[in-house]
Amino acid sequence: MHGPTNSPRPKGLFVGLCTLDVIQLVDHVPGSNEKLTAREQVVAAGGPAANAAVAFSHLGGTARLLTGIGCHPLGVAVAADLVRLGVGVSDLAADSTEPPGVSSVLVTASSGDRAVASTNATGYRLAPPDDLGALVAAFDIVEFDGHHMELATATARAARAAGRRTFLDGGSWKAGTEGLLPWIDVAVCSDDFRPPGTRTPADTLRFLGEHGVTWSAVSRGERPLVWAGPHGGGTVSVPAVRVADTLAAGDVLHGALAHGLACPGHLTAAGFVEALRDAAEVASRACASFGTRAWMRGQ
Repeated sequence: MHGPTNSPRPKGLFVGLCTLDVIQLVDHVPGSNEKLTAREQVVAAGGPAANAAVAFSHLGGTARLLTGIGCHPLGVAVAADLVRLGVGVSDLAADSTEPPGVSSVLVTASSGDRAVASTNATGYRLAPPDDLGALVAAFDIVEFDGHHMELATATARAARAAGRRTFLDGGSWKAGTEGLLPWIDVAVCSDDFRPPGTRTPADTLRFLGEHGVTWSAVSRGERPLVWAGPHGGGTVSVPAVRVADTLAAGDVLHGALAHGLACPGHLTAAGFVEALRDAAEVASRACASFGTRAWMRGQ
């Protein structure tokens, strides 16, 4: 891989979902017809690609999000939040007056568990921009969260043609994922990412390898990550923390990992393991505080 020259900061392009997240800290998830008062609230831009871009920027990289947001007042607020956090935005739905997707999140204070309801990317079908090749070539690494699949596949093909490293955040198996995988260099998936016919992390890693992915890993919460490469694999431990909120921990993991993998050149097993270990430390730190932004304070 050969990235842009004379680039003092790693540059990452993040392709995928952007939502408005409304996150509330509660004593318990309310039952039918029950009302309760939240302890705390966070309202922020969210979505896997957006949160990863924020983490990448916070860690010192130059991040841009390729997504669909729109010009509805809520969408304007979402874009402004990202810009405030140092993330550039390429909005492929800029003329849409529809509200952005909204994720409603309840985080249980005692455990950090979350309940999420979201519209995801169902409202938009995004066409790739005319300058896609030039856009991709300006970055060192391109990350995909599996949403806006047509856009993702076109961008991954362009990234491969430009010699840029491609990286998949596999949160769950989605329609069209099989067509995206041949253009992916690195995939790090959650334990919920289950390709057809797979049941275990080992099955998932094998499937990814058979479909063209060179480096892969499966994250399993507080349990060690399991990884595989061209000549073997292993595990990477996850630091133990007192969990306050697990929301977006995976997104932070991917943003931090993209930062670690953005440097050009041949990727080795030692380099991949080091990047996984560093990213796991950042993601664990994010779990120790409520919301998707508090972990960045004072860091």
